[in-house]
This record gives sequence, structure tokens and C-alpha cells, in this order.
Amino acid sequence: MVSPDKNQSSAVVFILLGFSDYPELQVPLFLLFLTIYAVTVVGNVGMIVVIKINPKLHTPMYFFLNHLSFVDFCYSTIVIPKLLENLVVEDRSISIKGCVMQFSFGVTCVITEMVMLAVMAYDRFVAICYPLLYTVSMSPKCCALLVTVAYSWGIISSIVLTYSLLVLSFCETKIINNFVCEYSVFLSASCSDKHFSEIMLFIFANLSAFCTLIIIITSYLFIFVTILKMRSASGRYKAFSTCASHFTAVTIFYGTIIFLYCIPNSKNPSLVVKVGSVFYLVVIPMLNPLIYSLRNNDVKETFRKILDLKIISQ
Repeated sequence: MVSPDKNQSSAVVFILLGFSDYPELQVPLFLLFLTIYAVTVVGNVGMIVVIKINPKLHTPMYFFLNHLSFVDFCYSTIVIPKLLENLVVEDRSISIKGCVMQFSFGVTCVITEMVMLAVMAYDRFVAICYPLLYTVSMSPKCCALLVTVAYSWGIISSIVLTYSLLVLSFCETKIINNFVCEYSVFLSASCSDKHFSEIMLFIFANLSAFCTLIIIITSYLFIFVTILKMRSASGRYKAFSTCASHFTAVTIFYGTIIFLYCIPNSKNPSLVVKVGSVFYLVVIPMLNPLIYSLRNNDVKETFRKILDLKIISQ
């Protein structure tokens, strides 16, 4: 038999205020986020297509980038449509089930992206520090295994964190000063003991962030030492350029994640949290394909060929 608390929780809804505190900005924000979403979809789907049709890009680095683009597309699609809806309708409510689903899929994508960025750093480490062993070390079987690990850890983390929310009870309709169903939304709305849920968040957020960061930092330390030992200036430039895009993406992504989630007892103002959430949930998925494509001539050349074919066909 279902407990009264659970029956009560199932009837509760959340009201995501989003940016309703700024009514004069609703239309400009809608147009801005719609544009960002369009660029995100075109950029990430375009990157997947480009990697698929250009044989020059059938390398481990672009195999991982292909999956990174897929993850970026997924979690922007999980978040932005609901954000756009809340900017144009008065009823900003969302059921607990809907909120849990958004959170669960979002966590899967975000943590998968963390691991994928660490995998890409390891790929650059092998390519620059051990170029003669690169083909053997980053074989198709090894690349598939690393991608499987990334998705698996994302799913496992999502299951554990989602379970830690499902054990909470919610006693009344809760107004949430955010636009997305993040972990803090559930904790602030709960009327039961949150200790277990807070511990799970702290463990998995920090474990995922810092373990992957250790891999990234260690990889780049070896990369920089190897590059500095190179005698050729052109060789150093080429090595730095192959890492620049990934290093930029890592800095932006982890900087935001650590600021929002990995600082214990942080008391960030709600507007700061909203802007930070917008940055890593909305802006970063748009920036990643731009960061990786603008610095790669093969990607830009393939994009141009696709556009030329479309113009000729018209």
C-alpha cells in the first residue's frame, strides 16, 4: 500500500519561476534562447554529419567529439524547450514526475560529458606524448570501451541521484526560483529529512568532477612538458593547436560546474545560480561545436562543401 506521504507527494506540483521576475525581458529572452537553441541544434547535428561524411575526420579524437556533440544536443533539448515554454505561458507548473524525468536525463548527459572530456584529454595525451603508440593505444575497440564507460557512469550516477530524490516527501506546491529541475529544487521543496540526498549529491558531484579533473590535469601536465621539450617551433605550435579547443571547452565547462555544485554550503544568489545554469545548460552546448570547428580546417572545409551543395541544388 502506498504511504500517505507518497500520495501527497504525487499530487504536488512545482512552479518554476524562471525569469518571470523580469517581465519586460520575456520576449527578448525567448528570442535569445530560441536563437541559441537553433544554433545548438544546427551546430551539433552538423558536427555529427561532418564527422560522418569526411574520411579525414574518422579518427579517435573526432569519434569522441561525435559523441560529445550528441550529448550536447540531448541535454540542450531536455532543458531549452521547457525554458522557452515558461517564457510565453502564465502557467509555469511542472509535475514532480516531469521534474524528476528532466533531472534524470539531464544528470545523465552532464556527467557523461564530464567523462567524455576526460577521455578526450587522455586521447590528446597519448597522441602528443606517445605518437608512435597512438594507433595501437587508441584502437577502435579501446575507443568504443571508453565511450561505453562515459555513458555507463552517466547512467549509474543518474540512477543513484534520482533514487535519492524519490525517497523524499513533498508536502505542498512549491514555487521554485529557477527555470530547470536541478537537485537544489527538490531539496528546497522537500519536507522530509534531506541528509541522505545531500550526501549522495556531494559524493557523486565531487567524485565525478574531481576524478575527471584529475585525469584532465594530469594529461595536460604531461602534454605541456612534452611540448616544451620539442625543438621545432612549428611542432610546438601544431601540438598546442590540437589541444587548444579541448582545453577551452574544459575550462568553461568545469569552471561553471565547480562554481555551482562542488563548493560546500555555497550561498550563491538566485540570479547568479540562474545565470550559471543558463551558461552550462544552454550556452556551452552551443559553444562546443563552434570551439572545435573554428580551429579545424577540415571541419570548416566540409561545412563549406555541404553549403555549396545546398546552394547548387537550389
